[in-house]
Amino acid sequence: MVKVFVSGCFDVLHSGHVRFFEEAAQYGDLYVSIGSDKTVFELKHRPTLYNERERLYIISALKYVHCAFIAQGHGKLDFLEELQTIRPDIFFVNSDGDSIEKRQAVEALGIRYIVGHRLPKELLPVRSTTAIRQVLQK
Repeated sequence: MVKVFVSGCFDVLHSGHVRFFEEAAQYGDLYVSIGSDKTVFELKHRPTLYNERERLYIISALKYVHCAFIAQGHGKLDFLEELQTIRPDIFFVNSDGDSIEKRQAVEALGIRYIVGHRLPKELLPVRSTTAIRQVLQK
């Protein structure tokens, strides 16, 4: 079976994340690398709403996810160790997660890099963690 790899913080899980997993899983078995609490704090300059164990539990429970784990590295490429261990066929990102640095690191390992479309599931609103956090702060 084809292995598909995604990474992210996934702090406030919402329908946009589920749609992302659904789209990525169309290519094969989905492996999800979740940013550690420390990495999320370093990148976002704020603590997570849900700790890494809770995020892992929630994401692992989704039907689109074959395997989920906490990334052991740090920074924007915190997933590199797991990427080399799993050796996926595809690395899947949304346009907001796309970067030259990420693309080069992935393609250097001979892994196909696919940028998906950030489209909500039919009849659902566009969601983002940033927008949800703004509403919660009001």
